[in-house]
Amino acid sequence: MPKERESLGSRLGFILLSAGCAIGLGNVWRFPFITGRYGGAAFVLMYLVFIVCFAMPVMVMEFAVGRASRQSIIGSFKTLQPKGTGWSVFGYFGLAGNYVLMMFYTTVTGWMLAYTWRNVSGMLEGLTPDEVGAAFGGMLADPVGLTFWMFLAVALGFLVCGGGLQKGVERITKYMMSGLFLILIVLAVRSVTLPGAEKGLDFYIKPNMERLLQNGVWETVYAALGQSFFTLSLGIGSMAIFGSYINKDRSLLGEAVVVTTLDTCVALFAGLIIFPACFAYGIEPNAGPGLIFVTLPNMFNSMPQGRIWSTLFFLFMTFAAMSTVIAVFELLIASFIDNLGWSRKKSCWFNFTAVFVLSIPCVLGFNLWSGFAPLGAGTIVLDLEDFIVSNNLLPLGSIIYLLFCSSRWGWGWDNFIKEANIGRGPKVPEGLRLYCAYFLPLVIGVLFVYGYVDIFSKFFK
Repeated sequence: MPKERESLGSRLGFILLSAGCAIGLGNVWRFPFITGRYGGAAFVLMYLVFIVCFAMPVMVMEFAVGRASRQSIIGSFKTLQPKGTGWSVFGYFGLAGNYVLMMFYTTVTGWMLAYTWRNVSGMLEGLTPDEVGAAFGGMLADPVGLTFWMFLAVALGFLVCGGGLQKGVERITKYMMSGLFLILIVLAVRSVTLPGAEKGLDFYIKPNMERLLQNGVWETVYAALGQSFFTLSLGIGSMAIFGSYINKDRSLLGEAVVVTTLDTCVALFAGLIIFPACFAYGIEPNAGPGLIFVTLPNMFNSMPQGRIWSTLFFLFMTFAAMSTVIAVFELLIASFIDNLGWSRKKSCWFNFTAVFVLSIPCVLGFNLWSGFAPLGAGTIVLDLEDFIVSNNLLPLGSIIYLLFCSSRWGWGWDNFIKEANIGRGPKVPEGLRLYCAYFLPLVIGVLFVYGYVDIFSKFFK
């Protein structure tokens, strides 16, 4: 183990890194289309409640475990667990979960890079709607091209991490997140000022209970609760690593509020970009993932200066995706530095090779292995990998953190409260122990079970 562990240079670096990890495709891709599917503002209101009441306590716990241990996910449980207990076993599952997340996240990040280039070079300009759809289908069908863009995403991520925590990860993330917020505001202003955008704002801002009831209240609640955990990447130590890099000047609830607010603002602003624009051009806002790569490029082709706006949009998407990639890569690198005593350079090269090789099945799942349907007809390798992370490791990991921090058989509530409330800022109420120890694990457990019911009900249809 290194004699002296790296640390972040500023509080702003910690906030932007943590927010960068949370802000990703869950905000700017999944959130808009799932909001469109479940009735607009009615879904958004549920989502906001779940973020505050369910997701934020888990984030505070991840930060606390990281800061108290000064270790990445495996070392944190080893350091804090009572003697004779086996909590550290989860650290290996959490580390594996980050690898699985990158197995498909890097591929989709490669799509963002590809579409940024296609818009910069004008490859999509002037195409008919059918030609735009064919371009996306052609990209997915090309294993060599997809592998190149996935490789580029992996290489860029590890190039940043290889520069060091402060000079590489922290510095680049500051620039990237600043650019993300700037582009986000510019695109939102442009979208809401389009002729006919008011219909989209009406859909987004006013709750539509009729549409909520059409989808089913329970299904909408499940979707909102699941999105609140998915968007923050909670449960697999992605937040704990940045907690391990910060000092004790400020309380962790206050830091979690700031990070969660930034994450939520990006998701809400993404809706301000997509919904007004969709309604202005007569496009269904619940079109699924194809909305980003087929529907929106067609819309941009119809707009004045559409190439500029389309380029900005996909650059924004790339920054959002790469911020998560860099954050998770830092966790992987730090795990080997902390537990094996490797240098940053050695850890970077090993993980670069591992992530690239592990990401190939997802690439092939869209073309050469497209006949493999792991979760039933119509599913692909990406669906299986996403199911492992989103439906298993994120909810189960969140339960582990809740129990570890609130149970006397784990790190314990008193130790957690002491660590979380050190420093200036709002404090975690000590009376929340029963809520965190019993109610939250029960709710997340129901979410976990329903995920299996939902998947296998489709599988056996």
